[in-house]
Amino acid sequence: MSWLLVFAGGGLGSLARYGIARVMPPAELAEGEIPWFTLVANILACIVLGVGIGLLSKDQLSKPLQLLLLTGFCGGFSTFSTFAAELLLMGEEGHWGPALIYVALSLLGGVGALWLALLIAR
Repeated sequence: MSWLLVFAGGGLGSLARYGIARVMPPAELAEGEIPWFTLVANILACIVLGVGIGLLSKDQLSKPLQLLLLTGFCGGFSTFSTFAAELLLMGEEGHWGPALIYVALSLLGGVGALWLALLIAR
């Protein structure tokens, strides 16, 4: 049963990420544009994870919901491999300035969003 919850959550997370990609304009990495849809998806996943961890710390999130939302949904919604590939392509095109901004926004935004969501949930 656990695997089914992770599977369902991952599918929902992947669909949510696809939805964000459909409504946001694609980035032209060769032009040095920051891939905002990946950044938004990853930060939103950090918020969901932060709220989930906060609820877990208060014993307010059941094991099935933990598997569905934190393991499945966040795993399917966030996308480190896409982040890494976009960063590499930006660097290969010589756009190191925007690439460094993307790294900083991703790390600071993700950790900051998770921290803030955790504080609010606790």
